[in-house]
Amino acid sequence: MADHDAGSSAPDVQNGEQPPGKQSRAGRNLPAAITVGALLAGLLVYTLLFAPRFWVVILAVATPIATHEVTRRLREIGYDVPFIPLALGGQAMLWLSLPFGARGALGAFGATAVLCMIWRLIGRGLHHTPANYLRDMSATVMIAVWVPLCMSFAALLVYRDDGPGRVLCLLFPVVFSDTGGYAVGVLFGKHPMAPAISPKKSWEGFAGSLVLGIAAAVFAVTVFLHRPWWVGLPLGLLLVLTGVFGDLIESQVKRDIGIKDMGRMLPGHGGLMDRLDGLLPSAVMTWIVLTVLP
Repeated sequence: MADHDAGSSAPDVQNGEQPPGKQSRAGRNLPAAITVGALLAGLLVYTLLFAPRFWVVILAVATPIATHEVTRRLREIGYDVPFIPLALGGQAMLWLSLPFGARGALGAFGATAVLCMIWRLIGRGLHHTPANYLRDMSATVMIAVWVPLCMSFAALLVYRDDGPGRVLCLLFPVVFSDTGGYAVGVLFGKHPMAPAISPKKSWEGFAGSLVLGIAAAVFAVTVFLHRPWWVGLPLGLLLVLTGVFGDLIESQVKRDIGIKDMGRMLPGHGGLMDRLDGLLPSAVMTWIVLTVLP
């Protein structure tokens, strides 16, 4: 759930950059954002319908890109975050989830954290005392959870016989929640939800996210998984919350860094991480709900 919705950060940019093109009230190039979003949605739906296991390949490509966006931005303000072990560990989390499920992903995550701790400790040799070691390792472990581990839960969704439907139960609520929040927030948003973090996120937009997100979840579980409609109620509610707070978390990280976007890869959206901020924690929640509920 990117920052282009009504709950996004304000269009003023602390580093002086301004996004090109015609701007919407949310501070985005809306035609470009719609075009890119439609192309991405078409690619994902086609993949799930005709080559569902290719979903894991898409995640494997996206993971190091998103990881690099975050680590690069942190390095710009002085953090020493080891990208190479994060990238290698991210691939291990994804691909070990294929034969071993959640145990493989969690085991690879633990190994990645250990490798990063050692890498950062000896990166400049054992004769040099690492500066800001605790700060840098805290950021590193957060990135490992935030990007590759959450990506692994997105991969876990597709391995079942009804895997494509499970992934759609992730995508539909998050996308429609984002759309509802944007539309209602832009048209009716007057009461700020978290002005210190994301000034344009409104309670009216949040209500729009709830309505469309829960409706999309009910539709998805009944049509794609043939489960009782009520399963969509907790799923939709939780995905709206993780989507909104995923957006807020990334907004706060960007405020700490002093930037508007993590990158410029996707016109109208910013970086890849700006598009994944709501999807990543929502993937974990989708896997939990669809695993626990009948």
